[in-house]
Amino acid sequence: MVHSPFKGVLPALVTPFRDGAVDEKAFVALVERQIAGGVHGLVPVGTTGETATLSHDEHRRVVELCVNTARGRLPVIAGAGSNSTAEAIELVAHAKAVGADAALVVTPYYVRPSQEGLYAHFRAINDAVQLPVFVYNVPGRTGTDISNETLARLAQLPNIIGIKDATGDLARASLQRLMCGPDWVMLTGDDPTALGYIAHGGHGVISVTSNVAPDACATFINACLGGQWETALYWQDRLVRLHKALFLDASPSPTKFAMAHLGLCEPDTRLPIAPCDDAVKPAILEAMHEAGLV
Repeated sequence: MVHSPFKGVLPALVTPFRDGAVDEKAFVALVERQIAGGVHGLVPVGTTGETATLSHDEHRRVVELCVNTARGRLPVIAGAGSNSTAEAIELVAHAKAVGADAALVVTPYYVRPSQEGLYAHFRAINDAVQLPVFVYNVPGRTGTDISNETLARLAQLPNIIGIKDATGDLARASLQRLMCGPDWVMLTGDDPTALGYIAHGGHGVISVTSNVAPDACATFINACLGGQWETALYWQDRLVRLHKALFLDASPSPTKFAMAHLGLCEPDTRLPIAPCDDAVKPAILEAMHEAGLV
């Protein structure tokens, strides 16, 4: 396995809101709960953190809060993506300045660049800021899919160290591992297929479900990484309906509903994400019960 601090369960942290503003007290408590639950890293201001609805000042503040709360106990991978290369560089530079350990940079959304454009985008970030960078590939949201061939080129750059792969394509993982080499860090962004992804050579998961169930997710992924497949399958079966239930409505509204039910934060989201639909709440609660949370 690659020798890297970036492995295991890394929660894609929600950004809690109260009365329209970021609820900093709740966010700090959420980070502490994740650390106590045994997770292996922290990922603020990603997609699950509703980054698209945060102001730049809020974005930067949440990264600082996460780094300051973690106090070096766990690595922090700060969300820092944009469909503007110059803006992405600014966000990565800020992440470095406040002490984040790496940046998570999504492929530029909406503009749908070519593979050469994607390579040039990430190379510009690599050249501008000396901070480890994970490429975040989530074509279902961005409309852009970065190829394994492009990733293999990026893997040759010193600061582009790995991937958050939210495609759910397990065959891609094996091919990517072979193409990008032994130092390439492979994290999935898809909780339901994390078991298979790690079996294909992945190193962990940037997890939505960990927001709700950090202890269970940490136990599950520890079993996967330790090759304890019978134990891992037990936890997979216990968590899989929760993984799916948290996407029964636009994310992260189901996750925030589940967390509010546990008394962790308000269920508030920001438009255009609407509050969790009442019609799916019973299924979320049932999945939480099956996971042993309620």
